[in-house]
Amino acid sequence: MNAQDARGDQFDCCIVGGGMVGASLAAALGSAGITVLLVDRTDPGVMASADHDSRTTAIAHGSKMALDGIGAWAGMANDAAPILDIRISDGDAPLFLHFDHAAVSDAPMGYIVENYAIRRALYDRIGTLGTVTVRAPAAVSSNEADDGQVTVHLESGEEVNASLLVAADGAKSPLRDQAGIRCTRWAYKQSAIICNMIHERPHRGIAHERFLPSGPFAVLPLTDDGSGRHRSSIVWSEKEELAPGFLRLDDEAFSAQLAARFGPHYGEVAVAGNRAAYPLHLQHASSYIAPRFALVGDAAHVIHPIAGQGWNLGLRDVAALAEVVVDARRLGMDVGTETVLARFQRWRRFDNVLLAGMTDALTRLFSNDIAPVRAARDLGLGAVNNIRPLKRFFIRHAMGTVGELPRLVKGEAL
Repeated sequence: MNAQDARGDQFDCCIVGGGMVGASLAAALGSAGITVLLVDRTDPGVMASADHDSRTTAIAHGSKMALDGIGAWAGMANDAAPILDIRISDGDAPLFLHFDHAAVSDAPMGYIVENYAIRRALYDRIGTLGTVTVRAPAAVSSNEADDGQVTVHLESGEEVNASLLVAADGAKSPLRDQAGIRCTRWAYKQSAIICNMIHERPHRGIAHERFLPSGPFAVLPLTDDGSGRHRSSIVWSEKEELAPGFLRLDDEAFSAQLAARFGPHYGEVAVAGNRAAYPLHLQHASSYIAPRFALVGDAAHVIHPIAGQGWNLGLRDVAALAEVVVDARRLGMDVGTETVLARFQRWRRFDNVLLAGMTDALTRLFSNDIAPVRAARDLGLGAVNNIRPLKRFFIRHAMGTVGELPRLVKGEAL
């Protein structure tokens, strides 16, 4: 799956990390004529299999626009379940918050797509681009930058040169550590239990978020399976010490736990497929850039999944970095200079810090059962539900259409 650049081992950009963020950046840059080397330790065929990653991702409307703009959305559209409504409740409290997409747009607020389907669509798109070369499985052993380029050494012994090196290699990014960029990090002492659930009644495009003392319990709409069974994705935030015990339950007992938390809304429910748990933490890099180097996605920032916005922040990183690189190239500039990268950092830092702060505050506010706090937040949910302008703002925020948006996120050509 290689499309060698005409200049051999010289590329405009080398991206390390071929997950959903890295592959999105490769597709975005490659679609705009930027030559890219994409490196990952895992074979793309493995990454695009359901067995590799059973998780799902919430794709906001703005992120859908970006994926459409880079030519990848069509490949995952049939696997995307639209989010038409969001219902937020606090345990068994009678007051709740209801967001209806029709209040601001005919378009869904977003979509829920299984990760393997996203990866498959991205690599299918990359495979059509003569500007993108994929080295996978492969790994970077070292790199060094000078005034003119960055030299990347692969563990295979191969050496390549690029104007810009991008780390999309996850929250534990080795490249970020090698660059000497520090992170602020603290743990929530929660784990996200991830699984899929089949249920008797259709979900009608409704995403539920129910706040429980141990953390939020989200039920997100999925497409029906091949047998026509209705499905939803579960993101269940639980106390870290309790999560392993829930994973050890048999399917019947685990399904009973799902029903106890969600209630009778969808009739009979049962867990389907694999289950896994991931520790939750907040993390933010002290800088997104270094000489001829940039961080995107989880390598730069990790937030709580309470609002389902983690990957959407990463995709806005992608859209912003692609835009500043493409704009620089059109002006005849070196795409890896400090001027170009500083623009990217200024653009993205405020949005990422703001949402990290918001999700952290929400997590702390709702992950407890203190009576006065619970009474105040329930009144707050009810009040917001009755203030239409404020509701519309929150809906647009959930759709990823608030703030200084890159062209791709606005549905414009890169």
